[in-house]
Amino acid sequence: MTDKLLLTALALAAGSALARAPLPAALAAVISLFLLRRHLERWALVGLALVLAFGALRSRAAIDEAAALHARVTEALGPPGRCEGEAIVLRSPVVQREPTPPGEERGQARIEVEFFETACERGPLTEPLRARLHGAPEDLARGDRVRLVADLAPVHLFLNESLPDPRPSIARSGVAASGGLVDLERVSRGQGITTWIDRARAHVRRRIEATFHPEAEPLARALVLGETDLHEADNEAFRRSGLSHLLAVSGTHLVLAVAGLAAAARALLLRVTPLSARFDVGRLSAAFAIPTSWLYADFAGGSGSALRAAGMLSVVMLVRALGRRPSGVRAFGGSLLLAAILDPLVGSDPSFVLSAAATAGLLGLDRPIAERLVRGPAPVRAVLRPIATTLAAMVGCTPFLAMMTPSLPLLGILANLVAAPIGELAALPVCLLHAALAWAPPVERGAALLGSGALIAVRAVARVTSDLGGIVTFPPPTPSQLAAVAIAALAAALAKDALRRGTALALGFAALLVLEQCAAYAGSSKGLLRVRALDVGQGDSILVDLPDGKTMLIDGGGFMGSPVDTGTRVVLPVLRALRKERVDIVVLSHPHPDHFGGLISTLPAIDVGELWDTGQGEDHGAGPTYAAMLANLRHRNVPIRRPDTLCGKHVIGGATVEVLAPCPGFVPDESANDNSFVLRITYGSHAALLVGDAEAAAERALIQKYPAALRADLLKLGHHGSRTSTTPPFLDAVRPSVALVCSGVRNRYGHPDPGVLASLGARAITIARTDRGGDVVWETNGEAVHLSRPSAR
Repeated sequence: MTDKLLLTALALAAGSALARAPLPAALAAVISLFLLRRHLERWALVGLALVLAFGALRSRAAIDEAAALHARVTEALGPPGRCEGEAIVLRSPVVQREPTPPGEERGQARIEVEFFETACERGPLTEPLRARLHGAPEDLARGDRVRLVADLAPVHLFLNESLPDPRPSIARSGVAASGGLVDLERVSRGQGITTWIDRARAHVRRRIEATFHPEAEPLARALVLGETDLHEADNEAFRRSGLSHLLAVSGTHLVLAVAGLAAAARALLLRVTPLSARFDVGRLSAAFAIPTSWLYADFAGGSGSALRAAGMLSVVMLVRALGRRPSGVRAFGGSLLLAAILDPLVGSDPSFVLSAAATAGLLGLDRPIAERLVRGPAPVRAVLRPIATTLAAMVGCTPFLAMMTPSLPLLGILANLVAAPIGELAALPVCLLHAALAWAPPVERGAALLGSGALIAVRAVARVTSDLGGIVTFPPPTPSQLAAVAIAALAAALAKDALRRGTALALGFAALLVLEQCAAYAGSSKGLLRVRALDVGQGDSILVDLPDGKTMLIDGGGFMGSPVDTGTRVVLPVLRALRKERVDIVVLSHPHPDHFGGLISTLPAIDVGELWDTGQGEDHGAGPTYAAMLANLRHRNVPIRRPDTLCGKHVIGGATVEVLAPCPGFVPDESANDNSFVLRITYGSHAALLVGDAEAAAERALIQKYPAALRADLLKLGHHGSRTSTTPPFLDAVRPSVALVCSGVRNRYGHPDPGVLASLGARAITIARTDRGGDVVWETNGEAVHLSRPSAR
């Protein structure tokens, strides 16, 4: 564990953690250096500290540049609009097929391009622009020069303080805009090895689609090409069973593929007697494996785990080619160091982190676990050995898996025991062999048949395991908890005996429990009224923490016709990060998809006290998803309350909640916007007025009905800041000090309206926008008010 190369690599990669969570990462670094003081020279400790600081500065600079790039692109593009120009393809096209019946038109590819001559609706762009585009032809390749027309908009970041910062993805890719292609013409074909690789990917994709069983074809493309567009049921089954890694292009796959090619090359070279008599052909085949590993990693989609495995395998093979004995720890350290040098934010790449953590678990825990677990007769040991290896890998990556998914399957080890041999020893070799057999159609069809059978068998294991359940859910670890895990792991690795190792692990577990209580306390905000406007894009979702710890959720955002589910993307992760398993009151301000869309997936996953609904959606038909949401709540015996039981004042959670509209019920002839719930929440001498999508007519009615009772410090503007809301008389009646605008950078409606912004500015009202800096948190203890702007984090 005191290998200086590995420690240097870890220090450099950990710089991204220090940049994103300075306090817990710095504390972990100080304690780690203290633990290492008896194992390293003083100069080495100072060197590690400097490397860590250098890594943090590089990471912070990269994140800041990404934020600046996104701001420039947002300013240059404005609302979604049409652009045309010339561009060059930067990344391999990725096919994301929608499930369609046989014979119907298939989906198309997603590409990343860099525009170098671009004219948009707002005028020409003055700097190169990288964009991710959908709807591209599948036969494009990196290096192709194209002339295109596309509908472009800035990437929406969904910046929320409780969730991981998404800006590293922009820093790593340079892509700050996305959209759909309208027209594309290839001007010239690219040249070079990357172009050749993409042509080979397209060829293999066509052969898979032509020869594999339709049920196995998406699985084969995932396994060979890294294109993960499984049917939703299959995707959920693999996730819930813990078998997703069998269809990912992982380090294990790369090692099996490249090691197999290297072994074949060595066997061929041994037959060349003049060569094998004079040279160690094993060294030659090892040298051959180095470029092969990178070519295969690129061909398979270039995921972080594949690239890390290519780096590690290259180090091992380089040492072997030089005639030395490779060290697994040093090879691991070398691959990490290379990755961290090339990418300052490599620690923000989930696939890379998971792969590295699993490898660390194998290197550090495989032998100790096997020594304690693998016992008994030979047949029993043969069964227990792969279980020990799976356990070692799972222990290594579990803390990081917890950051990415709220659940882990208890039956995952058994499922891996059954499915891993089928996937890695049958499906993978056959599918890879199939990719090289187009010249022999009968053999190719036979390989496709075998591969289809193996993949469908793996899918069957995933489905059975998923149906059996056994899923353990837990909140995502906080940065402090991850720091505690890192410290405990280092202390255990440095321990000289089992007693000290057990003590280190026990203390680490105790620290996790204490920090979990701290996280739960921080999420409850007792003694405060906290209004948190989540960044869900062009929609509303507001989380209200009441002074006694109760919680209200007002709307859940949503996009009609979009694959982005704001419930699973934002609302649920925020609730879990804040340790909220129950929402006491859910308020649907009005039945429009940009307000209830995210609730569809959120409400079934949490305990709900009651739902407040205007009733207009049921009477006027808000669609099947809205109806299904209410049916699910009624099936769970969740009370659904309507305005006739809600209008007036209520003391809830230590605050006063006034339901001002629609009272005594919704007006059938009025729009859903003007029938929005209007809530005034007061704590002490301060209040927040939340008006849903209420427009001018509703504002006039409120002024007439409550001429002296609308005063509030915080006003959530109606209809996302549209010009149809926030009239001057209404502003004069409310007299807010803060105006909250819930909108997204990709909205086509011009929200917030410049006239509304000018009206707010003329009254010196502070404007807080979710499309400029992410979620907004306003809170009061009843006496003072605090506004948090996450853009400053």
